Amino acid sequence: MNQRPGKYKSATMRDDTTEARALKFFKIAKSTLEDRGEEDAAFYMEQMEDWLQRGNEFPRDNSSVAKAFGL
Repeated sequence: MNQRPGKYKSATMRDDTTEARALKFFKIAKSTLEDRGEEDAAFYMEQMEDWLQRGNEFPRDNSSVAKAFGL
């Protein structure tokens, strides 16, 4: 048969990556903190949300965490 292979995703290629889960967490955390009047903390959650949305990797050391928070 001359049939091309079907499209598939292996078990390791899930849409729910660590970065996607972290992005969702930071969005929810920002909203929750804003609702409770914690504007300063919400600001830092938004910083991380923006960091991940720009395609940056999740910070893994002191230097990259400081950079992600704009410090």
